[in-house]
Amino acid sequence: MSKKHIIVDPITRIEGHLRIEAVIDENNKITDAYSSSTMFRGIETIMKGRDPRDCGLMAMRICGVCTGTHYQRSIEAVEDAFKITIPKNARIVRNLIQGALYLHDHLVHFYHLHALDFVDVVSATKADPQAAAAEAVKWAEVAGATPAISGAAEFKAVQDRIIKFVKEGRLGIFGNGYWGNPHYKLTPEQNLLGVAHYLKALDIQRDMAKMQAIFGGKNPHPQSIVVGGVTCVQDIQNPARIALFKNLLEESRKFVKGAYLPDIYMAGTMYKDEATDKDATYKGVGGTGGGLLSYMTYGDFRLDDTGFYKSKLLFPKGLVLNGDLSKIYPVDSNKIAEDVTHSWYEGTGKPEHPYVGTTIPKYTGLKKKEDGYSYLKTEEKYSWIKSPRYDGKPVEVGPLARMVVGYVSGDEKIKKYVGNFLKRSGLPIEVLFSTVGRTAARAIETELMADTMMGWVDELALNAASGDLSTWSEFDFDKVSVDTKGMGLAEAPRGSLGHWVVVKDGKVANYQAVVPSTWNAGPRDAKGELGAYEASLIGTKVADPEQPLEIIRTVHSFDPCIACAVHVVDTKGKELAVYKVDPTCAF
Repeated sequence: MSKKHIIVDPITRIEGHLRIEAVIDENNKITDAYSSSTMFRGIETIMKGRDPRDCGLMAMRICGVCTGTHYQRSIEAVEDAFKITIPKNARIVRNLIQGALYLHDHLVHFYHLHALDFVDVVSATKADPQAAAAEAVKWAEVAGATPAISGAAEFKAVQDRIIKFVKEGRLGIFGNGYWGNPHYKLTPEQNLLGVAHYLKALDIQRDMAKMQAIFGGKNPHPQSIVVGGVTCVQDIQNPARIALFKNLLEESRKFVKGAYLPDIYMAGTMYKDEATDKDATYKGVGGTGGGLLSYMTYGDFRLDDTGFYKSKLLFPKGLVLNGDLSKIYPVDSNKIAEDVTHSWYEGTGKPEHPYVGTTIPKYTGLKKKEDGYSYLKTEEKYSWIKSPRYDGKPVEVGPLARMVVGYVSGDEKIKKYVGNFLKRSGLPIEVLFSTVGRTAARAIETELMADTMMGWVDELALNAASGDLSTWSEFDFDKVSVDTKGMGLAEAPRGSLGHWVVVKDGKVANYQAVVPSTWNAGPRDAKGELGAYEASLIGTKVADPEQPLEIIRTVHSFDPCIACAVHVVDTKGKELAVYKVDPTCAF
Protein backbone atom coordinates (compact mmCIF):
# COMPACT_ATOMS: atom_id res chain seq x y z
CA MET A 1 0.00 0.00 0.00
CA SER A 2 1.42 3.37 -1.04
CA LYS A 3 1.28 6.09 1.62
CA LYS A 4 2.11 9.79 1.56
CA HIS A 5 2.98 12.12 4.41
CA ILE A 6 1.35 15.58 4.38
CA ILE A 7 2.68 18.42 6.55
CA VAL A 8 0.57 21.54 6.99
CA ASP A 9 2.61 24.04 9.00
CA PRO A 10 1.48 26.53 9.97
CA ILE A 11 -2.29 26.21 9.85
CA THR A 12 -3.29 29.77 8.98
CA ARG A 13 -6.39 31.80 9.90
CA ILE A 14 -6.16 30.72 13.55
CA GLU A 15 -4.83 32.20 16.78
CA GLY A 16 -1.32 30.85 17.41
CA HIS A 17 0.90 28.24 15.73
CA LEU A 18 -0.39 24.79 14.81
CA ARG A 19 1.13 21.98 12.76
CA ILE A 20 -0.79 19.04 11.32
CA GLU A 21 0.89 15.94 9.96
CA ALA A 22 -1.32 13.45 8.12
CA VAL A 23 -0.74 10.12 6.41
CA ILE A 24 -2.86 9.33 3.34
CA ASP A 25 -3.27 6.06 1.44
CA GLU A 26 -3.32 5.44 -2.32
CA ASN A 27 -6.91 6.76 -2.45
CA ASN A 28 -5.89 10.05 -0.74
CA LYS A 29 -7.80 9.05 2.39
CA ILE A 30 -6.26 10.07 5.73
CA THR A 31 -5.32 7.00 7.76
CA ASP A 32 -3.43 8.75 10.56
CA ALA A 33 -3.04 12.31 11.85
CA TYR A 34 -1.03 14.22 14.43
CA SER A 35 -1.71 17.65 15.94
CA SER A 36 1.22 19.66 17.24
CA SER A 37 1.45 23.09 18.79
CA THR A 38 4.82 24.71 18.27
CA MET A 39 4.54 27.28 21.09
CA PHE A 40 4.96 27.12 24.89
CA ARG A 41 2.71 28.70 27.54
CA GLY A 42 4.16 29.85 30.84
CA ILE A 43 1.30 31.85 32.37
CA GLU A 44 0.88 29.37 35.24
CA THR A 45 4.41 30.03 36.43
CA ILE A 46 3.91 33.80 36.26
CA MET A 47 0.91 33.53 38.62
CA LYS A 48 2.82 31.97 41.52
CA GLY A 49 3.39 34.24 44.48
CA ARG A 50 0.81 36.81 43.31
CA ASP A 51 -2.17 38.23 45.13
CA PRO A 52 -5.05 36.03 43.87
CA ARG A 53 -7.21 39.11 43.29
CA ASP A 54 -4.78 40.19 40.55
CA CYS A 55 -4.79 36.87 38.66
CA GLY A 56 -7.61 37.85 36.31
CA LEU A 57 -5.65 40.78 34.88
CA MET A 58 -2.81 38.45 33.93
CA ALA A 59 -4.92 35.43 32.97
CA MET A 60 -6.70 37.43 30.27
CA ARG A 61 -3.34 37.81 28.52
CA ILE A 62 -3.37 34.08 27.81
CA CYS A 63 -5.20 35.03 24.63
CA GLY A 64 -5.88 38.09 22.51
CA VAL A 65 -9.29 36.83 21.34
CA CYS A 66 -11.32 35.44 24.26
CA THR A 67 -9.63 37.71 26.78
CA GLY A 68 -12.78 38.46 28.76
CA THR A 69 -13.48 34.77 29.26
CA HIS A 70 -10.09 33.97 30.80
CA TYR A 71 -10.47 37.13 32.88
CA GLN A 72 -13.85 36.09 34.26
CA ARG A 73 -12.96 32.43 34.84
CA SER A 74 -9.87 33.46 36.81
CA ILE A 75 -11.97 35.85 38.92
CA GLU A 76 -14.56 33.12 39.46
CA ALA A 77 -11.89 30.65 40.60
CA VAL A 78 -10.86 33.12 43.30
CA GLU A 79 -14.51 33.77 44.23
CA ASP A 80 -15.00 30.02 44.56
CA ALA A 81 -11.95 29.77 46.81
CA PHE A 82 -13.19 32.60 49.04
CA LYS A 83 -16.89 31.54 48.86
CA ILE A 84 -18.04 34.93 47.53
CA THR A 85 -21.49 35.37 45.96
CA ILE A 86 -21.89 38.27 43.54
CA PRO A 87 -24.97 40.57 43.26
CA LYS A 88 -27.67 40.13 40.61
CA ASN A 89 -26.52 43.13 38.56
CA ALA A 90 -22.99 41.71 38.42
CA ARG A 91 -24.31 38.36 37.22
CA ILE A 92 -26.35 39.96 34.43
CA VAL A 93 -23.53 42.29 33.36
CA ARG A 94 -21.06 39.41 33.23
CA ASN A 95 -23.55 37.46 31.10
CA LEU A 96 -23.88 40.41 28.71
CA ILE A 97 -20.11 40.88 28.42
CA GLN A 98 -19.61 37.18 27.75
CA GLY A 99 -22.61 37.06 25.41
CA ALA A 100 -21.21 39.93 23.34
CA LEU A 101 -17.89 38.05 23.18
CA TYR A 102 -19.67 34.94 21.89
CA LEU A 103 -21.43 36.90 19.14
CA HIS A 104 -18.23 38.64 18.10
CA ASP A 105 -16.06 35.54 18.28
CA HIS A 106 -18.46 33.28 16.38
CA LEU A 107 -19.13 35.82 13.63
CA VAL A 108 -15.46 36.63 13.09
CA HIS A 109 -14.56 32.97 13.17
CA PHE A 110 -17.06 31.92 10.53
CA TYR A 111 -16.62 34.77 8.06
CA HIS A 112 -13.00 35.77 8.46
CA LEU A 113 -11.33 32.54 9.58
CA HIS A 114 -13.45 29.68 8.25
CA ALA A 115 -15.85 30.72 5.45
CA LEU A 116 -13.17 30.68 2.77
CA ASP A 117 -12.84 26.92 3.35
CA PHE A 118 -16.31 26.72 1.75
CA VAL A 119 -16.37 29.85 -0.42
CA ASP A 120 -14.23 30.09 -3.59
CA VAL A 121 -13.45 33.81 -3.91
CA VAL A 122 -12.23 33.71 -7.51
CA SER A 123 -15.31 31.76 -8.62
CA ALA A 124 -17.42 34.76 -7.54
CA THR A 125 -16.02 36.73 -10.51
CA LYS A 126 -18.13 34.53 -12.84
CA ALA A 127 -21.41 35.05 -10.98
CA ASP A 128 -24.59 36.70 -12.20
CA PRO A 129 -25.32 39.44 -9.59
CA GLN A 130 -29.06 39.20 -10.21
CA ALA A 131 -28.96 35.46 -9.57
CA ALA A 132 -26.83 36.07 -6.46
CA ALA A 133 -29.54 38.39 -5.13
CA ALA A 134 -32.08 35.62 -5.72
CA GLU A 135 -29.85 33.22 -3.76
CA ALA A 136 -29.77 35.68 -0.85
CA VAL A 137 -33.58 35.80 -0.73
CA LYS A 138 -33.85 32.03 -1.09
CA TRP A 139 -31.62 31.10 1.83
CA ALA A 140 -32.95 33.90 4.06
CA GLU A 141 -36.44 32.48 3.51
CA VAL A 142 -35.17 29.06 4.61
CA ALA A 143 -33.91 30.73 7.80
CA GLY A 144 -37.20 32.60 8.23
CA ALA A 145 -35.47 35.98 8.00
CA THR A 146 -34.97 39.08 5.85
CA PRO A 147 -31.74 38.96 3.80
CA ALA A 148 -28.95 41.24 5.05
CA ILE A 149 -28.05 42.07 1.43
CA SER A 150 -30.53 41.54 -1.38
CA GLY A 151 -29.92 44.12 -4.12
CA ALA A 152 -28.28 43.04 -7.37
CA ALA A 153 -26.43 46.37 -7.50
CA GLU A 154 -24.74 45.63 -4.16
CA PHE A 155 -23.58 42.25 -5.38
CA LYS A 156 -22.36 43.78 -8.63
CA ALA A 157 -20.29 46.32 -6.69
CA VAL A 158 -18.67 43.56 -4.63
CA GLN A 159 -17.99 41.52 -7.76
CA ASP A 160 -16.38 44.50 -9.50
CA ARG A 161 -14.00 44.91 -6.58
CA ILE A 162 -12.98 41.25 -6.72
CA ILE A 163 -12.50 41.33 -10.52
CA LYS A 164 -10.31 44.40 -10.18
CA PHE A 165 -8.18 42.74 -7.51
CA VAL A 166 -7.78 39.58 -9.61
CA LYS A 167 -6.78 41.50 -12.75
CA GLU A 168 -4.23 43.55 -10.86
CA GLY A 169 -2.91 40.56 -8.94
CA ARG A 170 -3.81 42.25 -5.66
CA LEU A 171 -5.90 39.59 -3.94
CA GLY A 172 -4.10 40.31 -0.69
CA ILE A 173 -5.39 38.03 2.08
CA PHE A 174 -7.28 36.06 -0.58
CA GLY A 175 -4.14 35.49 -2.63
CA ASN A 176 -2.99 32.09 -1.41
CA GLY A 177 -6.30 30.23 -1.35
CA TYR A 178 -6.80 26.89 -3.06
CA TRP A 179 -9.25 28.46 -5.51
CA GLY A 180 -10.61 26.00 -8.04
CA ASN A 181 -10.10 22.99 -5.75
CA PRO A 182 -12.68 20.29 -6.66
CA HIS A 183 -13.90 20.15 -3.05
CA TYR A 184 -15.37 23.66 -3.34
CA LYS A 185 -19.08 22.96 -3.86
CA LEU A 186 -20.83 26.34 -4.07
CA THR A 187 -22.02 27.90 -7.33
CA PRO A 188 -20.46 31.19 -8.54
CA GLU A 189 -23.58 33.06 -7.29
CA GLN A 190 -23.38 31.41 -3.88
CA ASN A 191 -19.68 32.26 -3.71
CA LEU A 192 -20.47 35.91 -4.48
CA LEU A 193 -23.08 35.88 -1.72
CA GLY A 194 -20.51 34.50 0.72
CA VAL A 195 -17.90 37.13 -0.21
CA ALA A 196 -20.44 39.95 0.12
CA HIS A 197 -21.38 38.77 3.60
CA TYR A 198 -17.68 38.39 4.46
CA LEU A 199 -17.16 42.09 3.74
CA LYS A 200 -20.36 43.18 5.49
CA ALA A 201 -19.36 41.19 8.58
CA LEU A 202 -16.29 43.41 8.95
CA ASP A 203 -18.63 46.27 9.88
CA ILE A 204 -20.96 44.19 12.05
CA GLN A 205 -18.15 42.76 14.18
CA ARG A 206 -17.13 46.28 15.16
CA ASP A 207 -20.56 46.88 16.68
CA MET A 208 -20.29 43.58 18.55
CA ALA A 209 -16.95 44.68 19.99
CA LYS A 210 -18.53 47.96 21.09
CA MET A 211 -21.14 45.99 23.01
CA GLN A 212 -18.48 44.31 25.10
CA ALA A 213 -16.77 47.64 25.72
CA ILE A 214 -19.95 49.33 27.04
CA PHE A 215 -19.92 47.27 30.24
CA GLY A 216 -16.38 45.89 30.04
CA GLY A 217 -14.58 49.21 29.64
CA LYS A 218 -12.73 48.21 26.45
CA ASN A 219 -12.20 45.46 23.92
CA PRO A 220 -10.09 43.41 23.95
CA HIS A 221 -9.02 42.98 27.56
CA PRO A 222 -12.09 44.33 29.43
CA GLN A 223 -11.35 45.57 32.92
CA SER A 224 -14.63 45.95 34.82
CA ILE A 225 -14.80 42.47 36.42
CA VAL A 226 -13.33 42.19 39.92
CA VAL A 227 -13.44 39.62 42.70
CA GLY A 228 -16.89 40.17 44.20
CA GLY A 229 -18.68 41.70 41.21
CA VAL A 230 -18.21 44.42 38.58
CA THR A 231 -17.15 48.07 38.60
CA CYS A 232 -19.30 49.52 35.78
CA VAL A 233 -21.70 51.24 38.21
CA GLN A 234 -22.37 54.34 36.10
CA ASP A 235 -23.14 52.27 32.99
CA ILE A 236 -25.77 50.31 34.91
CA GLN A 237 -27.27 53.53 36.31
CA ASN A 238 -27.43 55.22 32.90
CA PRO A 239 -30.46 54.11 30.79
CA ALA A 240 -28.78 55.53 27.66
CA ARG A 241 -25.87 53.10 28.00
CA ILE A 242 -28.21 50.14 28.34
CA ALA A 243 -30.25 51.39 25.37
CA LEU A 244 -27.10 51.73 23.26
CA PHE A 245 -26.16 48.15 24.08
CA LYS A 246 -29.62 46.98 23.08
CA ASN A 247 -29.56 48.89 19.77
CA LEU A 248 -26.19 47.40 18.82
CA LEU A 249 -27.45 43.97 19.83
CA GLU A 250 -30.53 44.30 17.63
CA GLU A 251 -28.47 45.26 14.57
CA SER A 252 -26.11 42.37 15.22
CA ARG A 253 -29.06 40.04 15.64
CA LYS A 254 -30.48 41.05 12.25
CA PHE A 255 -27.21 40.14 10.54
CA VAL A 256 -27.00 36.81 12.35
CA LYS A 257 -30.51 35.91 11.18
CA GLY A 258 -30.30 37.49 7.73
CA ALA A 259 -26.78 36.42 6.69
CA TYR A 260 -24.98 34.07 9.07
CA LEU A 261 -27.79 31.49 9.46
CA PRO A 262 -28.76 31.59 5.75
CA ASP A 263 -25.13 31.02 4.75
CA ILE A 264 -24.97 27.99 7.05
CA TYR A 265 -28.17 26.58 5.52
CA MET A 266 -26.63 27.12 2.09
CA ALA A 267 -23.33 25.47 2.99
CA GLY A 268 -25.04 22.62 4.84
CA THR A 269 -27.17 21.84 1.79
CA MET A 270 -24.35 22.09 -0.74
CA TYR A 271 -21.93 20.07 1.41
CA LYS A 272 -24.53 17.52 2.52
CA ASP A 273 -22.71 14.60 0.88
CA GLU A 274 -19.56 15.26 2.90
CA ALA A 275 -21.56 15.82 6.10
CA THR A 276 -23.23 12.40 5.74
CA ASP A 277 -20.31 10.39 4.33
CA LYS A 278 -19.93 7.66 6.99
CA ASP A 279 -16.96 6.23 5.10
CA ALA A 280 -14.99 9.40 5.90
CA THR A 281 -15.31 9.14 9.69
CA TYR A 282 -13.28 7.91 12.64
CA LYS A 283 -16.10 5.87 14.19
CA GLY A 284 -18.49 5.32 11.30
CA VAL A 285 -21.13 7.82 12.44
CA GLY A 286 -21.96 11.23 10.94
CA GLY A 287 -19.73 12.50 8.16
CA THR A 288 -16.35 14.00 7.29
CA GLY A 289 -14.73 15.47 10.40
CA GLY A 290 -16.99 13.70 12.93
CA GLY A 291 -14.13 12.69 15.19
CA LEU A 292 -14.43 11.40 18.75
CA LEU A 293 -18.25 11.64 19.10
CA SER A 294 -17.75 12.25 22.83
CA TYR A 295 -18.69 15.73 24.03
CA MET A 296 -18.32 17.62 27.30
CA THR A 297 -19.49 20.98 28.60
CA TYR A 298 -19.11 22.56 32.04
CA GLY A 299 -22.27 24.60 31.43
CA ASP A 300 -22.45 28.39 31.54
CA PHE A 301 -24.49 31.61 31.81
CA ARG A 302 -26.20 31.61 35.19
CA LEU A 303 -29.89 32.46 35.01
CA ASP A 304 -30.52 32.99 38.73
CA ASP A 305 -28.68 33.89 41.93
CA THR A 306 -28.75 30.62 43.85
CA GLY A 307 -24.98 30.17 43.63
CA PHE A 308 -22.20 29.67 41.10
CA TYR A 309 -22.48 25.89 40.86
CA LYS A 310 -26.18 25.67 41.80
CA SER A 311 -27.81 28.09 39.35
CA LYS A 312 -29.91 27.08 36.38
CA LEU A 313 -27.75 27.53 33.29
CA LEU A 314 -28.41 28.62 29.72
CA PHE A 315 -26.04 25.85 28.60
CA PRO A 316 -26.51 22.69 30.72
CA LYS A 317 -23.45 20.84 31.93
CA GLY A 318 -22.84 17.20 31.06
CA LEU A 319 -21.22 14.56 28.89
CA VAL A 320 -22.38 12.60 25.84
CA LEU A 321 -20.13 9.64 25.05
CA ASN A 322 -19.50 7.76 21.80
CA GLY A 323 -22.34 9.42 19.91
CA ASP A 324 -25.01 7.89 22.18
CA LEU A 325 -27.83 10.46 22.18
CA SER A 326 -29.90 8.46 24.65
CA LYS A 327 -27.83 9.15 27.75
CA ILE A 328 -26.32 12.15 29.53
CA TYR A 329 -23.59 11.85 32.16
CA PRO A 330 -22.80 14.37 34.94
CA VAL A 331 -19.45 16.18 35.01
CA ASP A 332 -17.24 15.54 38.03
CA SER A 333 -14.32 17.97 38.18
CA ASN A 334 -12.29 15.45 40.19
CA LYS A 335 -12.09 13.27 37.07
CA ILE A 336 -10.22 15.89 35.03
CA ALA A 337 -6.49 15.33 34.52
CA GLU A 338 -3.74 16.17 32.02
CA ASP A 339 -1.44 13.60 30.42
CA VAL A 340 1.99 14.67 29.10
CA THR A 341 3.17 11.41 27.55
CA HIS A 342 3.35 13.01 24.10
CA SER A 343 3.73 16.63 25.27
CA TRP A 344 6.98 18.54 25.69
CA TYR A 345 6.78 18.61 29.49
CA GLU A 346 8.23 16.77 32.45
CA GLY A 347 5.68 14.46 34.07
CA THR A 348 5.17 12.29 37.11
CA GLY A 349 4.33 9.25 35.02
CA LYS A 350 0.58 9.61 35.48
CA PRO A 351 -2.04 12.23 34.56
CA GLU A 352 -2.22 15.18 36.96
CA HIS A 353 -5.30 16.97 38.27
CA PRO A 354 -5.03 20.75 37.71
CA TYR A 355 -4.83 21.52 41.44
CA VAL A 356 -1.51 19.64 41.59
CA GLY A 357 -0.54 20.09 37.94
CA THR A 358 2.94 21.15 36.88
CA THR A 359 4.22 23.01 33.82
CA ILE A 360 7.88 22.05 33.39
CA PRO A 361 9.17 22.24 29.77
CA LYS A 362 11.00 19.27 28.23
CA TYR A 363 11.51 19.98 24.54
CA THR A 364 12.89 17.04 22.55
CA GLY A 365 12.75 18.51 19.03
CA LEU A 366 11.89 17.09 15.62
CA LYS A 367 13.51 14.36 13.56
CA LYS A 368 14.88 14.67 10.03
CA LYS A 369 14.33 12.19 7.26
CA GLU A 370 16.27 11.56 4.07
CA ASP A 371 13.88 13.73 2.07
CA GLY A 372 15.22 16.77 3.92
CA TYR A 373 12.04 17.49 5.88
CA SER A 374 11.77 17.55 9.66
CA TYR A 375 8.98 15.41 11.08
CA LEU A 376 7.35 15.08 14.47
CA LYS A 377 8.69 12.33 16.73
CA THR A 378 5.22 10.85 16.94
CA GLU A 379 6.30 7.87 19.04
CA GLU A 380 7.70 10.28 21.63
CA LYS A 381 6.79 13.87 22.55
CA TYR A 382 5.49 16.04 19.73
CA SER A 383 3.43 19.00 21.01
CA TRP A 384 3.51 21.87 23.50
CA ILE A 385 -0.15 21.14 24.27
CA LYS A 386 -0.97 18.66 27.01
CA SER A 387 -3.60 15.92 26.67
CA PRO A 388 -6.55 16.63 28.98
CA ARG A 389 -8.72 13.62 29.77
CA TYR A 390 -12.04 13.19 31.54
CA ASP A 391 -12.05 9.95 33.54
CA GLY A 392 -9.29 8.79 31.22
CA LYS A 393 -11.26 9.55 28.05
CA PRO A 394 -10.63 12.16 25.32
CA VAL A 395 -13.61 14.44 24.67
CA GLU A 396 -14.48 17.26 22.30
CA VAL A 397 -15.55 20.65 23.66
CA GLY A 398 -17.08 23.69 21.96
CA PRO A 399 -20.37 24.88 20.44
CA LEU A 400 -21.14 21.43 19.03
CA ALA A 401 -20.62 19.90 22.47
CA ARG A 402 -22.91 22.51 24.05
CA MET A 403 -25.66 21.93 21.48
CA VAL A 404 -25.40 18.13 21.66
CA VAL A 405 -25.34 18.02 25.47
CA GLY A 406 -28.20 20.54 25.67
CA TYR A 407 -30.24 18.58 23.14
CA VAL A 408 -29.72 15.26 24.89
CA SER A 409 -30.42 16.90 28.27
CA GLY A 410 -33.83 17.90 26.97
CA ASP A 411 -33.20 21.63 27.39
CA GLU A 412 -36.26 23.25 25.81
CA LYS A 413 -34.47 26.26 24.33
CA ILE A 414 -31.58 24.31 22.80
CA LYS A 415 -33.91 21.62 21.46
CA LYS A 416 -35.98 24.36 19.84
CA TYR A 417 -33.05 26.02 18.07
CA VAL A 418 -31.36 22.78 17.01
CA GLY A 419 -34.75 21.41 15.94
CA ASN A 420 -35.43 24.53 13.84
CA PHE A 421 -32.15 24.09 12.03
CA LEU A 422 -32.72 20.42 11.29
CA LYS A 423 -36.32 20.98 10.18
CA ARG A 424 -35.55 23.94 7.92
CA SER A 425 -32.48 22.33 6.38
CA GLY A 426 -34.06 18.92 5.98
CA LEU A 427 -30.86 17.35 7.32
CA PRO A 428 -30.76 14.41 9.78
CA ILE A 429 -29.46 14.94 13.31
CA GLU A 430 -26.43 12.76 12.48
CA VAL A 431 -25.17 15.59 10.24
CA LEU A 432 -24.12 17.38 13.43
CA PHE A 433 -21.33 14.80 13.77
CA SER A 434 -19.24 16.32 10.99
CA THR A 435 -17.20 19.35 9.99
CA VAL A 436 -20.35 20.95 8.58
CA GLY A 437 -22.28 20.08 11.75
CA ARG A 438 -19.63 21.59 13.98
CA THR A 439 -19.79 24.80 11.93
CA ALA A 440 -23.60 24.77 11.99
CA ALA A 441 -23.69 24.31 15.77
CA ARG A 442 -21.71 27.53 16.20
CA ALA A 443 -24.26 29.44 14.10
CA ILE A 444 -27.21 27.87 15.93
CA GLU A 445 -25.66 28.92 19.21
CA THR A 446 -25.08 32.45 17.92
CA GLU A 447 -28.76 32.89 17.06
CA LEU A 448 -29.79 31.45 20.45
CA MET A 449 -27.38 33.78 22.24
CA ALA A 450 -28.49 36.89 20.35
CA ASP A 451 -32.16 36.20 21.14
CA THR A 452 -31.49 35.37 24.80
CA MET A 453 -29.40 38.49 25.38
CA MET A 454 -32.36 40.71 24.50
CA GLY A 455 -34.06 39.43 27.64
CA TRP A 456 -30.94 39.95 29.75
CA VAL A 457 -30.71 43.60 28.69
CA ASP A 458 -34.33 44.17 29.71
CA GLU A 459 -33.71 42.34 32.99
CA LEU A 460 -30.78 44.64 33.80
CA ALA A 461 -32.74 47.78 32.91
CA LEU A 462 -35.72 46.69 35.05
CA ASN A 463 -33.54 45.80 38.00
CA ALA A 464 -31.73 49.16 37.88
CA ALA A 465 -35.00 51.05 37.47
CA SER A 466 -36.36 49.32 40.59
CA GLY A 467 -33.53 50.90 42.59
CA ASP A 468 -31.19 47.91 42.88
CA LEU A 469 -27.78 49.34 41.93
CA SER A 470 -25.61 46.88 43.84
CA THR A 471 -22.62 45.68 41.82
CA TRP A 472 -20.16 44.29 44.38
CA SER A 473 -20.21 41.98 47.41
CA GLU A 474 -17.97 43.25 50.17
CA PHE A 475 -15.55 40.77 51.76
CA ASP A 476 -12.61 40.95 54.16
CA PHE A 477 -9.62 39.59 52.27
CA ASP A 478 -7.50 39.27 55.41
CA LYS A 479 -10.08 36.91 56.89
CA VAL A 480 -10.82 34.82 53.81
CA SER A 481 -7.28 34.57 52.39
CA VAL A 482 -6.34 31.55 54.47
CA ASP A 483 -5.08 28.39 52.80
CA THR A 484 -7.76 27.53 50.26
CA LYS A 485 -8.38 26.58 46.66
CA GLY A 486 -11.01 27.25 44.03
CA MET A 487 -11.93 26.67 40.42
CA GLY A 488 -13.72 28.61 37.72
CA LEU A 489 -15.33 26.04 35.43
CA ALA A 490 -17.54 27.41 32.66
CA GLU A 491 -17.48 27.89 28.91
CA ALA A 492 -15.55 30.01 26.44
CA PRO A 493 -16.72 30.47 22.83
CA ARG A 494 -14.43 27.58 21.85
CA GLY A 495 -15.49 25.25 24.67
CA SER A 496 -14.97 24.17 28.27
CA LEU A 497 -12.54 26.39 30.16
CA GLY A 498 -11.22 25.80 33.65
CA HIS A 499 -8.99 27.88 35.89
CA TRP A 500 -7.75 26.32 39.13
CA VAL A 501 -6.03 28.29 41.91
CA VAL A 502 -4.40 27.13 45.15
CA VAL A 503 -3.86 29.87 47.78
CA LYS A 504 -1.49 29.66 50.74
CA ASP A 505 -0.80 32.52 53.15
CA GLY A 506 -2.80 34.85 50.91
CA LYS A 507 -0.65 34.19 47.82
CA VAL A 508 -1.02 31.92 44.79
CA ALA A 509 0.83 28.65 45.41
CA ASN A 510 -0.27 26.90 42.22
CA TYR A 511 -2.29 27.90 39.17
CA GLN A 512 -3.41 25.88 36.18
CA ALA A 513 -5.65 26.69 33.22
CA VAL A 514 -7.03 23.93 31.01
CA VAL A 515 -8.47 25.65 27.95
CA PRO A 516 -10.76 24.54 25.09
CA SER A 517 -7.99 24.21 22.53
CA THR A 518 -6.05 22.05 24.98
CA TRP A 519 -8.98 19.63 25.10
CA ASN A 520 -9.38 19.64 21.32
CA ALA A 521 -5.84 20.08 20.00
CA GLY A 522 -4.00 17.85 22.45
CA PRO A 523 -1.90 14.93 21.19
CA ARG A 524 -2.28 11.23 21.96
CA ASP A 525 -2.18 10.08 25.57
CA ALA A 526 -0.33 7.22 27.27
CA LYS A 527 -2.90 4.75 25.94
CA GLY A 528 -2.45 6.01 22.39
CA GLU A 529 -5.94 7.53 22.22
CA LEU A 530 -6.16 10.41 19.74
CA GLY A 531 -7.07 13.99 20.54
CA ALA A 532 -10.16 15.62 18.99
CA TYR A 533 -8.35 17.27 16.05
CA GLU A 534 -6.50 14.08 15.25
CA ALA A 535 -9.61 11.89 15.38
CA SER A 536 -11.61 14.34 13.26
CA LEU A 537 -9.15 13.98 10.37
CA ILE A 538 -9.17 10.19 10.19
CA GLY A 539 -11.09 9.02 7.12
CA THR A 540 -11.09 12.44 5.43
CA LYS A 541 -10.72 12.26 1.66
CA VAL A 542 -8.25 14.76 0.19
CA ALA A 543 -8.89 15.79 -3.42
CA ASP A 544 -5.36 17.15 -3.98
CA PRO A 545 -2.53 16.43 -1.49
CA GLU A 546 -0.78 19.58 -2.73
CA GLN A 547 -3.86 21.59 -1.67
CA PRO A 548 -4.98 20.09 1.68
CA LEU A 549 -8.20 22.14 1.77
CA GLU A 550 -10.11 19.38 3.58
CA ILE A 551 -7.59 19.24 6.44
CA ILE A 552 -7.75 23.00 6.93
CA ARG A 553 -11.56 23.03 6.71
CA THR A 554 -11.99 20.42 9.45
CA VAL A 555 -9.37 21.90 11.77
CA HIS A 556 -10.85 25.38 11.30
CA SER A 557 -14.29 24.05 12.29
CA PHE A 558 -12.97 23.84 15.87
CA ASP A 559 -11.89 27.51 15.78
CA PRO A 560 -8.34 26.75 17.04
CA CYS A 561 -6.84 29.13 19.59
CA ILE A 562 -3.37 27.77 20.16
CA ALA A 563 -2.25 30.94 21.92
CA CYS A 564 -4.71 30.00 24.69
CA ALA A 565 -3.01 26.64 25.06
CA VAL A 566 0.62 27.80 24.89
CA HIS A 567 3.06 30.71 25.22
CA VAL A 568 6.42 31.56 23.63
CA VAL A 569 9.75 30.62 25.23
CA ASP A 570 13.31 30.30 23.92
CA THR A 571 13.98 26.57 24.35
CA LYS A 572 17.76 27.04 24.40
CA GLY A 573 17.57 29.18 27.51
CA LYS A 574 18.73 32.31 25.74
CA GLU A 575 17.88 35.54 27.54
CA LEU A 576 15.54 37.41 25.18
CA ALA A 577 14.91 40.57 27.21
CA VAL A 578 15.04 42.02 30.72
CA TYR A 579 12.11 43.97 32.20
CA LYS A 580 12.01 46.04 35.36
CA VAL A 581 8.53 46.15 36.87
CA ASP A 582 7.51 48.64 39.54
CA PRO A 583 5.03 46.71 41.74
CA THR A 584 3.65 49.96 43.16
CA CYS A 585 2.22 50.94 39.78
CA ALA A 586 -1.35 50.02 38.93
CA PHE A 587 -2.12 48.02 35.80
